[in-house]
Amino acid sequence: MRILLLTVLLCCSCFATAQRTVDDLLQQYNTHSVPYISVEELRMQQVNGSIIILDAREPEEFEVSHLPSAQHIGSNHFSSEEVSNKLSDKDTPIVVYCSLGIRSEAIGEKLKKAGFTNVKNLYGGLFEWKNKGYPIVNSQRIETDKVHVYSKAWEKWLLQGEKVYK
Repeated sequence: MRILLLTVLLCCSCFATAQRTVDDLLQQYNTHSVPYISVEELRMQQVNGSIIILDAREPEEFEVSHLPSAQHIGSNHFSSEEVSNKLSDKDTPIVVYCSLGIRSEAIGEKLKKAGFTNVKNLYGGLFEWKNKGYPIVNSQRIETDKVHVYSKAWEKWLLQGEKVYK
């Protein structure tokens, strides 16, 4: 329910409130209940492969593109029970992301309530990842420049790549 409410609020208020930076946007919508990790930090930590990356966007967004090692979990029908069944070690480092870092905070909160102790939210989400020039892949795991921008209101935050509105 919180995800649906956040989505409605985000879509409506984006037109009413103009944020100047991603930081302004995240300050407005997030509570910082889940600590951030920068795209640079995540990129460096991916090298050792011990971090789990969860994509909290919806299936149509994930199919267009995602981080190469990401597992899709979605947000509208997210189940922390399913994640718990796959990850028995609650101390496993987990990074959750979405387009910008708003939906992923809500999912991160649910993971923390389920007992996961090492959950972080990717600051700026997939958009920031792509804006920094890091690779993304499509559903066939082929590198792509296409990014689902979630809505017309969010497109302004994607500065690199081809915007998709499926």
